Amino acid sequence: MRSSGRNNRDSGRGNYRGADGGSARPKAGGKRDDKQQRAGRPRPEERRYDVGGTGGPGGSSDRKDERGGPKSGGSRGAAARGGAKGGPRTGAASKAARPGGKGAPQRGRGQAPSRPRELDAKIEERNRARHSKPPVKTPKTFGDQEGERLQKVLARAGMGSRRACEELIDQARVEVNGRIVREQGVRVDPEKDEIKVDGLTVATQSYLFFALNKPAGVVSTMEDPDGRQCLGDYVTNRETRLFHVGRLDTETEGIILLTNHGELAHRLTHPRYGVKKTYLAAIQGPLPRDLGKQLKDGIQLEDGYARADHFRVVENTGKNYLVEVSLHEGRKHIVRRMLAEAGFPVDKLVRTAFGPIALGDQKSGWLRRMTNTEVGMLMREVEM
Repeated sequence: MRSSGRNNRDSGRGNYRGADGGSARPKAGGKRDDKQQRAGRPRPEERRYDVGGTGGPGGSSDRKDERGGPKSGGSRGAAARGGAKGGPRTGAASKAARPGGKGAPQRGRGQAPSRPRELDAKIEERNRARHSKPPVKTPKTFGDQEGERLQKVLARAGMGSRRACEELIDQARVEVNGRIVREQGVRVDPEKDEIKVDGLTVATQSYLFFALNKPAGVVSTMEDPDGRQCLGDYVTNRETRLFHVGRLDTETEGIILLTNHGELAHRLTHPRYGVKKTYLAAIQGPLPRDLGKQLKDGIQLEDGYARADHFRVVENTGKNYLVEVSLHEGRKHIVRRMLAEAGFPVDKLVRTAFGPIALGDQKSGWLRRMTNTEVGMLMREVEM
């Protein structure tokens, strides 16, 4: 009985004997080896890292010879060099696999892959659309904010610094559209509102006002087709077109106004407003005592009577007299014709004042910009 049992055990173990007659019991990792075989991967004990050749277990066909000859590797050696998992990589395969290798696309270290052109175009279009949107208008929470602050308008018009203009408002010297302004920060429209300081209108618009002391021989026109010296020669560097207010004879010297304010120029020359002009005339005497009375009563000329508003003798040296004549008319050669008709031809004539604007000590040929106060007085003269 014992022998039969032993035979049975031996026969049962015969199923596990190897080809060489030895016993080969199944190992615990058999299932894992079967999975690796099905996946095409060798078992751990069959992995080889022979970098020399691909021959059999003892093969040395591509192993380097003892004299240092070149290797002649086959497909197995290349696969081994390409490496199973964890094996070293050498040769062309490793170069192609490494970034920057011979077979890989050349790209800088750390550089992101380039985007398609279509994507760049879409991104740029989206950015443009976002920045081209109109600005959002915030609601006006503190009343109407249109227009400019009054002190800023006054400062730009030449009434002083903003602080000085604020003091003018505090002193109740500024009025807008007939109403005195006492609080700071009032907003006005310089193109529509009438602004006055001390009763004088402030020229807040982009108007220019100049006074020129015209020399003798200058023609009272902005351009002369004959090429003679004219008023335009004194304002050639001005970007805004100016025009003269009234005229002076070619041989008459004195003040003449230049501006780009059409309405003011029209009113200053219109007989309805009667703006007074003052002249100094050099004549030869002796003069009768009633010469002033004759001029004020009126002198008969070919185009009607002409009357002077004022006459006085300024200087007398022997037979040379310097007389002052004021009148509100503006007819051609009016002063020369009146004195000549009275029997005293004029040797030299200078206009010393145009309304409230006096020539003063301004030199011949000099152009000056009028002050804001002078402009205000002119506007008041013609009810503007």
